[in-house]
Amino acid sequence: MSKKVLSFALLLALAPAGEAAAAAVSVDSTDVAPAASLGDSPASAPTAASDDCSQGFLSRLGAAYREDAQPADPNAPAAQRRGMDAPLDSPPFPSGEWQLGGVAAPIGVPNSYGQYPLQKALSCTKLGGWMKRNRIEINGWINPSLNASSSSFTNFPLSYATRPNRLEFDQLVFNITRVEDTVQTDHVDWGFNISTLYGYDYHYTVTKGVFSNQLLNNPKAHSALNGKIYGVDPMLFYYDLYIPSVAEGMVIRFGRYLSLPDIEAQFSPQNYLVTHSILYTVDPYTQTGIMTTTKLSSQWTVQLGINASNDTAPWNHSARPTLQGCVRWVSKDNNDMLYPCINSWNTSDYNYNNVQMYVMTWGHRFSQKVHMQTEAYYMYGRNIPGFGPDGEPGVVASSPYPGKAGEYGVVNYLNFELNANNMLSFRNEFYNDQKGQRTGFATKYSSHTLGLTHWVSPDLEIRPELRYEHSYNVNAYNNGKKNYQAIALLDAILHY
Repeated sequence: MSKKVLSFALLLALAPAGEAAAAAVSVDSTDVAPAASLGDSPASAPTAASDDCSQGFLSRLGAAYREDAQPADPNAPAAQRRGMDAPLDSPPFPSGEWQLGGVAAPIGVPNSYGQYPLQKALSCTKLGGWMKRNRIEINGWINPSLNASSSSFTNFPLSYATRPNRLEFDQLVFNITRVEDTVQTDHVDWGFNISTLYGYDYHYTVTKGVFSNQLLNNPKAHSALNGKIYGVDPMLFYYDLYIPSVAEGMVIRFGRYLSLPDIEAQFSPQNYLVTHSILYTVDPYTQTGIMTTTKLSSQWTVQLGINASNDTAPWNHSARPTLQGCVRWVSKDNNDMLYPCINSWNTSDYNYNNVQMYVMTWGHRFSQKVHMQTEAYYMYGRNIPGFGPDGEPGVVASSPYPGKAGEYGVVNYLNFELNANNMLSFRNEFYNDQKGQRTGFATKYSSHTLGLTHWVSPDLEIRPELRYEHSYNVNAYNNGKKNYQAIALLDAILHY
């Protein structure tokens, strides 16, 4: 994609949000002269609504952004739910629920996403009417970012803003989804999700056997990462079946889904910060298989599944049958959450990204406005070529024999709600890539990140961030030239 085309696309995308912001300012202004002072001037025409079918599609789209920019109704009734109240406020936090992968929302929690501007603008069309009757939603977002870094060649193992000192087109995501209703308990329901990502972030999300040639078979000399600069990844494609008669409800998921246990996620709006921890950068991203999530009570949920191994399609020759299992516990006062997982387990040797992973996440709420989340894991691969004995000292993967390579880390997020539109997040982590198999350097790391999320409206987020990181045993930054990296970033997420 050329820079001119990219710039034009961003302008088109941001135009409705700018119109909405301008409208909000004009409504709130106290300097506008009263209508009587305008003499013979005609009164302003009423603003069109997003459901005004006499208007064209673009007018309804602009109206939807304007409507979303208005303050929410404080007296609007809360959606019915089956279980504990939401422990957190969202916004400003990316989610109001304690972490639980493998489901659209914890069982008993309603679909809280609502309609975004594109869905509203389509309401007057036959397609929009059909989607509404069938509870099918379409939405997405555009996410560009800008970074200034002390590195000049690569920011890795920072992700996703790997190319230093530039404006990056991180992700354009388009979702088609139907969320199963797990609040009700009188009938079986179903859902699905098809999410497609385009942008630089595909470098990290691609699964082997699904459009992976654009990454794996496109070597790039003198580039921060191999592969085409921008690529497409059909990141999610799954079908959910909700069975209310099993315990307090079970969801069976078939397809490609996000790896269960991480605090962080591939999709920008689901994260506290712009960048990702090293711990997250190098662990599994998605699995393709079958996952069951069963609610035993308001406090206990269990998950069991089988998949084709991390980031590997079942039809690819690198697939290996792999088991998953997790348990989530929430305290009665909703102040604590524990989520231990065996994220991937099999008896096979290392193949593509076939690592064994054991992980624990703990969430703690100090108050409605302050909470933290901590994640720790241990991963390893068996019989990895180059990681056996008799390797060249200081040279990763130089052994003539295969061997085991492991890594472990811990990351903590401390999050503050400043007000309804702003949150602050402070992340600290320690990571030990013992043999260098994940990052390319056998060293210990630490990273420290401070970021703000400002919600201009429910459709537009602005996120500035500062980050400093250090490697302790070897120079691991800027392609092995430095032992530290400092970076400032800014991104925007425009929902549509």
